[in-house]
Amino acid sequence: MKKFFIIFLSVIISLWFLTPVFFIVLASLTPSSDYYNPSRIFPSSLTLEHLYKLFVTLGGGKATLVSVQVALISIGISFLLGLPAGYALTRYVFPGKNIIRLSMLMTRSIPLIVVAVPLVVLYMRFNLADTTLGVALAHASMILPFVVLITSSVFSGISVEYEEAGMVFGLSRFQAFIRITLPLALPGLAASAIFAFIMSWNEVFASSILTLTNRTLPAHILNTAMASPDYFKFAAGTIMAVPAMVFIFFIRKYLVSMWGITLK
Repeated sequence: MKKFFIIFLSVIISLWFLTPVFFIVLASLTPSSDYYNPSRIFPSSLTLEHLYKLFVTLGGGKATLVSVQVALISIGISFLLGLPAGYALTRYVFPGKNIIRLSMLMTRSIPLIVVAVPLVVLYMRFNLADTTLGVALAHASMILPFVVLITSSVFSGISVEYEEAGMVFGLSRFQAFIRITLPLALPGLAASAIFAFIMSWNEVFASSILTLTNRTLPAHILNTAMASPDYFKFAAGTIMAVPAMVFIFFIRKYLVSMWGITLK
């Protein structure tokens, strides 16, 4: 009975989340003649016309590529800086450690619009305006506090005795981190990577003010698709949702192992 209830609840929750996604994808594939027909719930046929126009005619393909590049670069930067910081906050004792944790959260309380003008001036001075790297740096600065705090929590759940045992057998502190701690932390780091990817993928304000031609997909959609017919908006929603799902699919085994479940 308990197993049946868990399965039933899982199906209900899955339908709750997947039904809107299904109808968004369906609307993006619906011909315009059927879309405005109130007597039809499901279309008589499917078409890729709206997705094709959004990708090719309206420049959505280029914007999608820019978004993927920005997300991956921002994840790389935030992890390159966030992993050592999270490890240091967990393993070392030093004055002001709790203040540093709190200050990281406080940076997210500052609205981006407050620093928009100084940020644009700074980017123009260093030739970072309208560049993929510039947007990635802006996204990384937003993601970094969360990566540090999440990785710090992940590392705190791994006993320091594993590292000490490795160092007894001749490993340095860095080697113990790379060979022992990091593999054990992969499930938590995968969750952090998903969070970082989705934050970068959905961010629109910084991408809008820092770019003109190399816009990310959300900024491009805000500029073009929102003034288009409704089926183009659903096509844009489909394009926004699919890459994030693909990214989650490829690292799902680390997420599942975080709950102690083996995925074959």
